[in-house]
Amino acid sequence: MTPDSAPPVHPRRKTALIVGAGIGGLSLGIRLQSLGFDTTIVERLDAPGGRAYQKRTPDGYVFDMGPTVITVPHFIEELFALQRGQGMLDAPDYPPEILAPDARVREGQSGGPHTQNYVQLVPILPFYRIYFDDGTFFDYDGDPASTRRQILALAPGDLPGYERFHADAQAIFERGFLELGYTHFGDLPTMLRVVPDLLRLDAVRTLFSFTSRYFESPKLRQVFSFETLLVGGNPLSVPAIYAMIHFVEKTWGIHYAVGGTGALVRAFVQKFEELGGRVRYDAGVEEILVTDDRGRPVCQPLGRRVARGVRLDGGEELHADLVVSNGDWANTYLKRVPAAARLVNNDLRVRAARQSMSLLVVYFGFRKDGADLDLRHHNIILGPRYEELLTEIFGRKVLGADFSQYLHVPTLTDPSLAPEGHHAAYTLVPVPHNASGIDWTVEGPRLTERVLTFLDERGYIPGLRGRLTHQEFITPDYFEGTLDSYLGNAFGPEPLLAQSAFFRPHNRSEDVKNLYLVGAGAQPGGGTPSVMMSAKMTARLIAQDFGLHPSLWSEKEGSAAD
Repeated sequence: MTPDSAPPVHPRRKTALIVGAGIGGLSLGIRLQSLGFDTTIVERLDAPGGRAYQKRTPDGYVFDMGPTVITVPHFIEELFALQRGQGMLDAPDYPPEILAPDARVREGQSGGPHTQNYVQLVPILPFYRIYFDDGTFFDYDGDPASTRRQILALAPGDLPGYERFHADAQAIFERGFLELGYTHFGDLPTMLRVVPDLLRLDAVRTLFSFTSRYFESPKLRQVFSFETLLVGGNPLSVPAIYAMIHFVEKTWGIHYAVGGTGALVRAFVQKFEELGGRVRYDAGVEEILVTDDRGRPVCQPLGRRVARGVRLDGGEELHADLVVSNGDWANTYLKRVPAAARLVNNDLRVRAARQSMSLLVVYFGFRKDGADLDLRHHNIILGPRYEELLTEIFGRKVLGADFSQYLHVPTLTDPSLAPEGHHAAYTLVPVPHNASGIDWTVEGPRLTERVLTFLDERGYIPGLRGRLTHQEFITPDYFEGTLDSYLGNAFGPEPLLAQSAFFRPHNRSEDVKNLYLVGAGAQPGGGTPSVMMSAKMTARLIAQDFGLHPSLWSEKEGSAAD
């Protein structure tokens, strides 16, 4: 055979290692496989999910241990639609058809055709029932007529303020989410170009201050500001750009994966493996391997630094063309990247960043005993104090005399999560992270008892103490130990203005070539939709850095452009 007639030689496939099989790591894994990479995800736990880990108990209960609110089903559909060799990174982020009001939500349907092949999504209405300490409540369902009717009943003088809030929150949503949501702020000029718009929209003041401009009623100020707590943000501190959450939920609704969020996680694993990806469990990472250009260990903070792979806890080394951390941002750098390789993300900078609050979460099962629950799938139970309590949690870092909580009762929608005749529930209480010095071996059981007694005696679940059949809880120690989260934070860096956009950890490491971040700790931030957005942003950076374009990939040829 002459040289001219020899078969073409294709370059080897690029390889990728992702640390952590949370929703961010799995979403990115699916995208990298669709781009033609050979991707392995290493996970320190015995099953996927990370913060979205799902626990099954011997007595028949199933508990989602983390996120339970699913919105923007288009993001999920986009992942399930990907195919090997069809990365679709140049497709519109928000096709016009997904911005139109979707009547299917109110007809009991969720998810697109590809999603339905993997997991069943159903809409949840109302989105939340928000209980106030005096026993009244507000059902937030995104329906303008229902919202206005409830405002008229609760604080009629605030209806004009709601109309202004609605218009201004929509403007923030259109600019901050639809236009800028997928922007990776990798340099300061990119950030500076959007500052005039943020100032014009009044999106840089704090969310609670922003909300207070429109509502005199303390109750309505709470209704339209509490949601940032579900992504680790203090309404008194986060910028008002987070008012867009109101419109994200209003536009696409709140959804539930039948079988729990764990069912969505398993579906992502299935899709990832169908595309040829591999997940290794019980595979914690001791170190991200960083060398200089010649493959030598980095021993001084100057010169070129390149990620080459990881060393697992048992000493095994895995090598790849790129490494992505879906783990905690602070501990990724403090524990796993050599100090000599970190100029930007040095110890001083990382330790100085303000971390989000943590959580006490109580998982419990109880007998129905023939009694109907006057609760909804998602319940926000606010305590007698709002601003003062937030200051204690985020500022003073102490446990207060009262608390607020998010009570999740998925068996109202999906009885399969509990034995017949029983309910499964969890209730989540924001608490300070472990910089507080609180001894959770003492305070965890105490607070758990207070919370369960409150639900019983205040009539949210009458007779709960006598109906309990299962009870366990986690504290900031779980986040710090099991999930390896710095100071036991539950959501990564706190989403302050000074820790947003360019000032939030970058998805492409500023210190180490071929090292990337994905998930709640990176841009754009915490929350399930943002984590999936983070995966797409990181995939685009990787495609750019490796000189790839989706149209250049051909599964038939079995090769990728170098």
